[in-house]
Amino acid sequence: MVKIRNPLLDMKRLPVFSEIRPEHIQPAIDCVLLENRRCIEKLQSKSGKATWDSFVRPLEELEDRLSKTWSPVSHLNSVKDSEALRREYEACLPKLAAYETELGQNQDIFAAFQAIKAGPEFESLDQAQRMTVDHALRDFHLSGVDLPTRKKLRFKEIQERLSILGNQFERNLLDATHAWQLDIRDSGDLRGIPPTSLDMARQMAREHEQEGWRFTLDMPSYLAFMTYADDRSLRETMYEAYVTRASERGPNGGKYDNADGMLEILELRREMSRLLGFENYAEVSMATKMADAPGQTIEFLLDLARRARPTAESEIEELRRFAADELDITRLEAWDVLYASEKQKQSLYDFTEEEIRPYFPVNRVLNGMFSVVSRLYGLEIERIPNVDVWDPGVRFYQILDSKGEVRGQFYVDLHVRSNKRGGAWMDAFSNRKRIGNSVQIPVAYLTCNFTIPTVDKPALLTHDDVITLFHEFGHGLHHMLTRVDYLSVSGINGVAWDAVELPSQFMENWCWQSEALELIGSHYESGESLPDDLLAKMKQARNFQSGMQLLRQIEFALFDMRLHSDFGGRDSSDIQALLDEIRDEIAVIVPPAYNRFQNSFSHIFAGGYAAGYYSYKWAEVLSADAFSLFEERGIFDRATGRSFLSKILETGGSVDPLDAFISFRGRGPKIDALLRHSGLGGAGVPENQAAR
Repeated sequence: MVKIRNPLLDMKRLPVFSEIRPEHIQPAIDCVLLENRRCIEKLQSKSGKATWDSFVRPLEELEDRLSKTWSPVSHLNSVKDSEALRREYEACLPKLAAYETELGQNQDIFAAFQAIKAGPEFESLDQAQRMTVDHALRDFHLSGVDLPTRKKLRFKEIQERLSILGNQFERNLLDATHAWQLDIRDSGDLRGIPPTSLDMARQMAREHEQEGWRFTLDMPSYLAFMTYADDRSLRETMYEAYVTRASERGPNGGKYDNADGMLEILELRREMSRLLGFENYAEVSMATKMADAPGQTIEFLLDLARRARPTAESEIEELRRFAADELDITRLEAWDVLYASEKQKQSLYDFTEEEIRPYFPVNRVLNGMFSVVSRLYGLEIERIPNVDVWDPGVRFYQILDSKGEVRGQFYVDLHVRSNKRGGAWMDAFSNRKRIGNSVQIPVAYLTCNFTIPTVDKPALLTHDDVITLFHEFGHGLHHMLTRVDYLSVSGINGVAWDAVELPSQFMENWCWQSEALELIGSHYESGESLPDDLLAKMKQARNFQSGMQLLRQIEFALFDMRLHSDFGGRDSSDIQALLDEIRDEIAVIVPPAYNRFQNSFSHIFAGGYAAGYYSYKWAEVLSADAFSLFEERGIFDRATGRSFLSKILETGGSVDPLDAFISFRGRGPKIDALLRHSGLGGAGVPENQAAR
């Protein structure tokens, strides 16, 4: 009998994506889980004499192999969706959840960690090792290790069901997004839409063997239409299709509805929390974050809302007047906001986003971003050819330091595709860890959904796209540049979730600096740099509607926190009622009754941000304050860059994030820089509201 090679079990270092087939997935996962369980049984027999080398290190090896086997599968599920892959992926979710819960509730493993913590070896361990042990003990409690047998079984059932529901939520959203499109044959319906977006829409139609132009609910297409299309009725059509995705309303109402799934997710999280002895899921979430309690984060958000509201109210009134006076829109509706805002910005600052786009061809932006990193940290980034990838447009790079050491490697997948989920994210294939005298190189996936190149033009990015790319690369740098040798606290592992956005938001600041933009932007045809007058207009417009934007983010964060703290509804209408209540309190733009934003809020229902969406604003306090040191010393000051590298990026989860920040900044965080960058003044708040 010939044994068939399984590429998921035969990786020399990087995945061979071209060889991975759906039928490989379950056998590979079953094999790794079986072997891991056998190894865990052997470790249990030696748990009474556990040491770091005899116990913790082997456990991390088991986790690493499982992670690297599953990572390519999970990634392909996000970027190259197919029915066959879905079936195999979904079949593995309860198996993985069961394994993780078993490990988290294993009394012998827990006792071994307790013995290491209490034993003489603990004080001789380095800081990262001690943090690994402390995190493990915390996570055992959060996995139900203290529960009686019956409750342990129920906890395990909940975890398995939640893994299925989260995936179902994301799948419904992906299917709903791709199930609708707007096909246009009459060029008169396209008035106002710029040539770049029309070229993309025409190419999309041709790819689907259609005449005319095709607009979709993928973000580049949707935003272009909603921002520029003069036809108000078509904007409303597009808007309704977008905001009713995966709900009972809209053109595909009921077909991909996430309503029941949301309710079950919330109910199961509430039940799980009470099994663990917490009042609600928000308290469970806070156990691993910088913030001390749900009330602290709500106070933080409400304080920001109070500061932003006067500005936001003024902004919306100005927009309504402009829409009435200049656009003949007497009643501003949700589907008018992007369109009217763009027209108002053009009127105020005398430029359009389309004027900027030619200066940001994707290759120039990538190379410029790498140059920014080089100047900040003394690193070099080079492309590696002939690496096996999942799509021809994917590229592969490595980061080297001044000594020629490879610090990290990463895949870049930038363009929207029909079988790829929306949004932008960074994920990991492998993490840094020490293997004898060498280290395992951390490898990341960097994924975005930017516009596609056309026959005669490269992909041209908006400035918002550039900011998104820098944001995700900030996450990637945090993952790849770590110097921590232990898997559990290497890179972003073990980092408090409300601090994990610090490096990503920090990187965004360079997208506004003249010195950096000289590296990032040049015209795709002439090679000319971004003109000084255009850059000046961009900077003047930086805080255009900043109050409205801040309130919108606070609305989402409060909705998330309230859902996971004091929500006890039993019907999808109760979720809508809570969101409506928060909008009445916070929002200056109230959407139509059919809006079902919550049905596509994948950050909290299918991602890692449940009772944690506030992290974006919490970490923005840290990132703005960290960048203010560069404003004082120079945006490319090498000593300050080295300090950020060593004290924030390299420490991973081995240092408390507040301690790491204080080590870099020389003091606790202040909110002044965030308010100043947002155009909302500079008055500070007590430091205990900015961070613990």
